[in-house]
Amino acid sequence: MTLRVLTVDDSRTILAMLHHTLSNAGFEVLQAEDGKQGLDVLLSHDVDVVITDINMPVMDGIEFIKNVRASGQYQSLPILILTTETSQDKRDQGKAAGGTGWIVKPFDPDKLISVIHRVVH
Repeated sequence: MTLRVLTVDDSRTILAMLHHTLSNAGFEVLQAEDGKQGLDVLLSHDVDVVITDINMPVMDGIEFIKNVRASGQYQSLPILILTTETSQDKRDQGKAAGGTGWIVKPFDPDKLISVIHRVVH
């Protein structure tokens, strides 16, 4: 079974790096450029894991996670936060919103793939 990953980030460079890393690892990759677009993609596709940035226009990652968790069908969906933010306050906000894990940019491709496998299985 191919795992489907939704990546949500306003940086086209990060989206391209994620797409390259994840597709080469055998994942199917869906992408969105902000939290609102991410919700639209999530509602129209089944995904196994979400990777989201925090700092984005329109709807940031914290609001995106809160919206995802507000829907009963996504309570157990793993949501990894991939961000340049390192403060404990932001980590606490991400966890309180319902984030499953925290990865600081720039990401290590092998570690990212390992974390995805760990949270999905």
